[in-house]
Amino acid sequence: MRLFYLPDLGEGLQEAEILQWHVSPGETVATDQPLVSVETDKAIVDIPAPYSGKIEKLFAGQGEIVRVGAPLAGFEGHAEDSGAVVGQLAAPEVAPAGKPIPPQPASAAAGAQPSMRGMRRTMARNMATAHAEVASVTIMDDADVEAWPEGTALMPRLVRGLLAGCRAEPGLNAWYDKQANARRVFDDVHLGIAVDTADGLLVPVLRDCYRRSATDLAGPLETLVRDARERKLPPALLRGATITLSNYGSIAGRYASPIVLPPTVAILGAGRLARRPVVAGDALAAHRVLPISLTFDHRAATGGEAGRFLNAVIADLEQAL
Repeated sequence: MRLFYLPDLGEGLQEAEILQWHVSPGETVATDQPLVSVETDKAIVDIPAPYSGKIEKLFAGQGEIVRVGAPLAGFEGHAEDSGAVVGQLAAPEVAPAGKPIPPQPASAAAGAQPSMRGMRRTMARNMATAHAEVASVTIMDDADVEAWPEGTALMPRLVRGLLAGCRAEPGLNAWYDKQANARRVFDDVHLGIAVDTADGLLVPVLRDCYRRSATDLAGPLETLVRDARERKLPPALLRGATITLSNYGSIAGRYASPIVLPPTVAILGAGRLARRPVVAGDALAAHRVLPISLTFDHRAATGGEAGRFLNAVIADLEQAL
């Protein structure tokens, strides 16, 4: 039997979950025909058949986790050793690779609890890391955006405001290296956008933001969020953020303490935009007010830096255009 192993999927990914087989044992396939869809920590990937032939065996079922280099499918024919993708694997080594993750034990009140997979497993791991490592501090304030023209799109203005904050205090657009106790400040902004999906949290990256105007960013931003929700983004667009933006108010909430994910240093959050009473001159008035929350890693940034960053964000948001 000629074996095809799970290939290197890039970006340091070590395993994938079988989502759907597109072939069955006994079926003849052609080179590059869709073989199987897998879910990694970052994306859904379609793996094509490496060559033509008849499928003799599938080594993992739907929902099973397979590590890079483990067998996926066996083709009829003699084994050919051609490196990391195909070759001969002894039978005793096959069984562990296809072993499914065992289910969680049943609870007394809610029945069996399935283990988290894919994005939710990654989210849980990342949040645990953030909680254990980051010296997290959150400051909050309001932006009076009554001067905005009707119909102003919120997300492009939030991006513009965040960029104004980065220009005022570049130290928050940075990574912190805990091993070296060093902060790396970036010359451009690669903005992570927190996107809520049915499968969990994704943070796709809008790259090179300093090189584009707010108007130029609107289209790519919309496309990035849509593709993230449809799981169409390549892994390269899900890594490398230098700072993060979360518009949690689009769902619910006024203020929050968003989570800083290492190695980044800061995340800006926006609450629900609503009319609220403000003092205008000597009288009360109802203005559109946008709550803003900034969480930063106090290992890498001071309270003064964070405060000046937030002031610059708000000053930009309160401009009419």
